[in-house]
Amino acid sequence: MENKKIRIALIGGGPAALFMFKRLLELGNTNIEITIFEKKEQFGAGMPYSREGANEEHITNVSANEIPHIVTSIKDWVQTVSSDILDLFSIEAERFNEYKVLPRLFFGQYLSGQFDLLYNLAKEKGIVAELKSGTEVTDIKDKPDTSEVIVEVNTQAKHIFDKVIICTGHNWPKRFEGKVPGYFDSPYPPSKLRQGFNHTVGIKGASLTAIDAIRTIARHNGTFIEHGTGMLLFKASEQTPDFKIVMHTRHGFLPAVRFHLEDSHLKSDSLLTEEELSAHRQENDGFLSLDYLFEKDFKEQFRDKDQGFYEKIKDMTMEEFVASMMELREELDPFLLLKAEYIQAEKSIKRQESVYWKEMLAILSFALNYPAKYLSAEDTLRMQKTLLPLISLVIAFIPQTSCSELLALHAAGRLELIAVGNDSQEQIEKEKGGITIRFTADDGDEKSAYYKTYVNCVGQPHLNYEDFPFKSMLEDKTISAATIRFKCNVAGENKRQELPEIVEKHSDGYRLKVSGIAINDNFQVTDNYGAYNERIFIMAVPYIGGYNPDYSGLDFCEEASARISGWLSDELLS
Repeated sequence: MENKKIRIALIGGGPAALFMFKRLLELGNTNIEITIFEKKEQFGAGMPYSREGANEEHITNVSANEIPHIVTSIKDWVQTVSSDILDLFSIEAERFNEYKVLPRLFFGQYLSGQFDLLYNLAKEKGIVAELKSGTEVTDIKDKPDTSEVIVEVNTQAKHIFDKVIICTGHNWPKRFEGKVPGYFDSPYPPSKLRQGFNHTVGIKGASLTAIDAIRTIARHNGTFIEHGTGMLLFKASEQTPDFKIVMHTRHGFLPAVRFHLEDSHLKSDSLLTEEELSAHRQENDGFLSLDYLFEKDFKEQFRDKDQGFYEKIKDMTMEEFVASMMELREELDPFLLLKAEYIQAEKSIKRQESVYWKEMLAILSFALNYPAKYLSAEDTLRMQKTLLPLISLVIAFIPQTSCSELLALHAAGRLELIAVGNDSQEQIEKEKGGITIRFTADDGDEKSAYYKTYVNCVGQPHLNYEDFPFKSMLEDKTISAATIRFKCNVAGENKRQELPEIVEKHSDGYRLKVSGIAINDNFQVTDNYGAYNERIFIMAVPYIGGYNPDYSGLDFCEEASARISGWLSDELLS
């Protein structure tokens, strides 16, 4: 008797689905049938590497050698690309350098090409795979009684599956855009910013998202000119002589510049193993200690690699280390620091020598991402307040070309950065459009600024449980809101008195509400009782940010897909 086919649906056809598709094919099981739903026409690229998230001027913040392996390397793939496409992106196949960053749209074509190769590979393996483009999944309903999942498409057609993996990728909800003139909830798609602005444009944030917006806006309000020194100059357009951009950040910091990574995939054999993490939790009432992670997966990594740096930090607490690293950023003008880091990064890449403490911080972030759900609420609050702000600055990895454009705009008096602090207030101007920002300046004076055009560029927001798009899963309580338990009930009660909106009292003590939905280590959704769902998995980072705080791009896709396929492999073999 023929074995029953296992019907698997991937919801979304971007990079997460690409890696998941690869993992499923690697299982080598011909009893699976794979259906991939993508609301756009292009598979593989997702939002960041398609027209939805990039123009010609936008580039990746990783180089070809840092990309996890899919089917073929970028270096090999480039040799197969038509000259028309190579010319469009000014790439010469015979001189291709895998240590350089790439145009994002070009990289999107690579990912799409890899998807095609995987589809052909499925045919060769005898695995049924169906690609449904231009098809939006509007609801997902779990059916525990029949061990099936119903996927609703375009609000009407229904398909039945045994397993569903949600790979929907980025999502920037529109709250004011389209209702308030001059207000943009995000800079995406960037084509909407291709216009002249003969006034000061306000930018919220200094993330890579903000840099995307700045690169697009600058090109339609002036010209970058190569200078003999190797640096760029910016000349404003005669049509928009009053053009300027002002960035607003809480602390007035710019991200660090991309440098050479010794370990291009942010992994280390000397990091804590799953067994060591499990043993530590057993000795610690089920909790993972942030200080233990910081000691083992960060500080001790310097013993052999950089003894001098280790001696400097070995007795520091996490808070002391972060304070020491932030001190320089606080003392220097952000654009002077950016220029200094630009020079340091240039040397790092040319010599292929890492800035080791920054690389180890990126590795710590990656290592912390998956067990973060086991931190106590006390440690989670420490991480959110202290460690994550430093990580977000250091591992943004601004590409050198983006950095030189920011410096050129600033030198021309067309780019400014203002620190607005944590108590700044935004007033949406519904009648006249734009926004008014009120904040306390460094000198203590209360100030306000009005922007006719304002672009929210804080990066992908961590979306809440209530924002989850598949409403049947909310209504049926298939999913639950992510929460993290306090280790000490006294601390929990004190924090509830201070912040009642994010601290709840449960039967097992006090719990901190964090963003998104709860999942287990295999990325399976869990219900209010903590029971995992055997049918539904999620890799959509906006909805799992509370338990997976580090958005590591393709490295995340590679790791998460491995964990899901590992569980599926065990089940399919059982």
